[in-house]
Amino acid sequence: MPPPPPAAALALPLLLLLLVVRTPPPTSARPSPGPDYLRRGWLRLLAEGEGCAPCRPEECAAPRGCLAGRVRDACGCCWECANLEGQLCDLDPSAHFYGRCGEQLECRLDAGGDLSRGEVPEPLCACSSQRPLCGSDGRTYAQICRLQEAARAQPDANLTVAHPGPCESEPQIVSQPHDIWNVTGQDVIFGCEVFAYPMASIEWRKDGLDIPLPGDDPHISVQFRGGPQRFEVTGWLQIQDVRPSDEGVYRCLARNSLGQTEAPATLTVLTPGEENSGAWGRGAARNSLGVHAHGGAPQPGRCGCPQPLSPGPSSLPRPAELHRHPPAEPSSGGGG
Repeated sequence: MPPPPPAAALALPLLLLLLVVRTPPPTSARPSPGPDYLRRGWLRLLAEGEGCAPCRPEECAAPRGCLAGRVRDACGCCWECANLEGQLCDLDPSAHFYGRCGEQLECRLDAGGDLSRGEVPEPLCACSSQRPLCGSDGRTYAQICRLQEAARAQPDANLTVAHPGPCESEPQIVSQPHDIWNVTGQDVIFGCEVFAYPMASIEWRKDGLDIPLPGDDPHISVQFRGGPQRFEVTGWLQIQDVRPSDEGVYRCLARNSLGQTEAPATLTVLTPGEENSGAWGRGAARNSLGVHAHGGAPQPGRCGCPQPLSPGPSSLPRPAELHRHPPAEPSSGGGG
């Protein structure tokens, strides 16, 4: 029978494994606060060769900062932090490398990668529900998992679910229209994105006019569409072939049964002579919408507008349609 290997020979592999534990591999999973769950995976791998020791709960360390709750370890003895939404997980319930997903979470293959480039779908923790909730703090949470994370991050706040669905709120303009400098004969587009529940309606006005746009002006069009996020509506105002009389302050007004809000934006129209004199250079830096005087009609992608506006009856998305369905194809409005 050969003699047992010396202690030094056994210590070297153990030392190498410990070095690996301290240097976890990179991952594309969403970074999150709390314990290093990848490091726990290497520790589990190291412990597999030793097997599970007799369970002594009194010797278990209490995990802290577990925003997704706690789960039992691979041996079913001690508690450890569960994995958060977006973290890697073990699709096979019998495996214990990445760890288990937390409360209201399940392990699914993420098919969001580009398979044509050889990206392999990864198993990630995903929330079992995608329904929004209103928290007792008056904030709307995208789903129950986000609310539970917030509740565990601030346990003294006693955050609970107030009711299913979003919290009722007056309109909030999440993307305001920008000031625009442009030259006569060009097209300009203002955009305005609003969140509210109940859903808000949007109208455009110009300072000095008593009626909403477009009124009976054939070179002004308005467009409205639900989205891009749930319980949001986006409105656009397009002015074709701008002229000096179009210069002024335009306002995006949003209202629902709880209140209203507005956001202004200024249109400055330059004549070709003013452009050549250098006035364009002084104002172009303020044109955050990206419409260039020499670029012809503005490109829809620059302003978020899905396509050029066309004349027709104006229409607002109905709240029920936005609540039950994805954003519909845009409807256009114009005077005439």
